[in-house]
Amino acid sequence: MRRAVCPGSFDPITNGHLDIINRASRLYDVVHVAVMINKSKSGLFSVEERIALIEEVTSVYGNVRVEAFHGLLVDYCKQRDIPAIVKGLRAVSDFDYELQMAQMNNGLSGVETLFVPTNPTYSFLSSSLVKEVATWGGDVSHLVPPTVLDALLEKLRRP
Repeated sequence: MRRAVCPGSFDPITNGHLDIINRASRLYDVVHVAVMINKSKSGLFSVEERIALIEEVTSVYGNVRVEAFHGLLVDYCKQRDIPAIVKGLRAVSDFDYELQMAQMNNGLSGVETLFVPTNPTYSFLSSSLVKEVATWGGDVSHLVPPTVLDALLEKLRRP
């Protein structure tokens, strides 16, 4: 079985993330979406909320598994016998950082990283930007799935 992982914080998942996951799901038998746990950062959504949202919006693909991870991504890959990491690249600046990570991951474990150029429609998109724009009342409905938009607006309404 051909397997790959799409890692990230997904706080929240955006249409850009979904584009990469969708494309990976057409290339691999199983795509693991690994939600990064970073105890030094507090996200808007809890890890459990992120997982639930991702499961909901990726259910149409039929071959996506979503779970949290803490630690080195290569350990996650080793534990699940995943030989490939799929990462979206928005710009050259992403490549500089991601290339270093890919080389380190390969050196540590032999896991390969495949870079997928982001759809130009989403080349500017990040979860942080979505949260910032939504916080100030901007329309982000075209940047996230409807379920995620509802959850995001609900979170931002809470005091």
